[in-house]
Amino acid sequence: MQPFNYLRASDAAIAVKTAIQDHQAKFIAGGTNLLDLMKEGVETPQQLIDINDLPRSQIERLPNGGIRIGALARNSDVAYDENIQRQYPVLSEALLSGASPQLRNMATVGGNLLQRTRCYYFTDAGFSSCNKRIPGSGCAAIPGYNRIHAIFGTSDCCIATHPSDMAVALVALDAIIHTQNANGTRQIAIADFYLLPEDTPDRETVLEPGELITAVELPPLLFAARSHYLKVRDRASYDFALVSVAAALDIQDGQITDARIGLGGVATKPWKATEAERVLIGSPANASTFEAAALATIHDAKPQQYNHFKVELLRRTLVQAFFQVTGGEQ
Repeated sequence: MQPFNYLRASDAAIAVKTAIQDHQAKFIAGGTNLLDLMKEGVETPQQLIDINDLPRSQIERLPNGGIRIGALARNSDVAYDENIQRQYPVLSEALLSGASPQLRNMATVGGNLLQRTRCYYFTDAGFSSCNKRIPGSGCAAIPGYNRIHAIFGTSDCCIATHPSDMAVALVALDAIIHTQNANGTRQIAIADFYLLPEDTPDRETVLEPGELITAVELPPLLFAARSHYLKVRDRASYDFALVSVAAALDIQDGQITDARIGLGGVATKPWKATEAERVLIGSPANASTFEAAALATIHDAKPQQYNHFKVELLRRTLVQAFFQVTGGEQ
């Protein structure tokens, strides 16, 4: 690990100003992802700005019925919050499916959103070809062993998958991300927060230098109480998703009147399954509809040499998730 300067910030404005002045600086809270990357030489910040003293850990209900989660709220606190479990079970389930209890006790909501990609070639600095680490160097994963890589949102420059379970649930819930920057504050729909790799895979979000995530807002989505997170992985615990589905369905008299679907483990960012939602809305909640929605989702998949299995696995996982949300049996 390279030497770095350390600043413990007690004021958000100071933290933001410091990060803007030093583009090589990084904010740190739980550090569960950043420190690992620093040890491997993948991340080499010249300065760490510790933001743990900022008052950003509350989980509070909003007047409109939604919930605001501070960016420094620990993943375990969010997962076990009674209001989250009752109103947004998909988020609680997603958090509990990720990492170990020890890591969840340290990891924060803001840090979870900013997890770096899941890719062998990115996390191992011994590989010189990685456009995320070294822009313009190429992508070793495309001709290499790409079993865990993306089948949606890829480019000729990058096929890495986004690792967060929480972010997949937040995509399904249409969450809003609150930030603070040099010009004040702004709100970013999570659908607009993550960037596709295209020609610049080293830039993963729309955050500007020094911009700090302060909170995540969950809208008052009443039918989110009928939601579920289904994760398929190689190991039963403490592993990244090969495929995951966050699903929330509004069903009235046997008809699906609204739907929110997020996908994980299959795309270069947390993926909104808009085609599945289109097929589901206005259709009966039955096996034929679920299968049609799943087939519509996988239609545009672009698998690599070693991850063709993800296409069929995603189809099956989607159908199973829909059945679990509706309480039916496959």
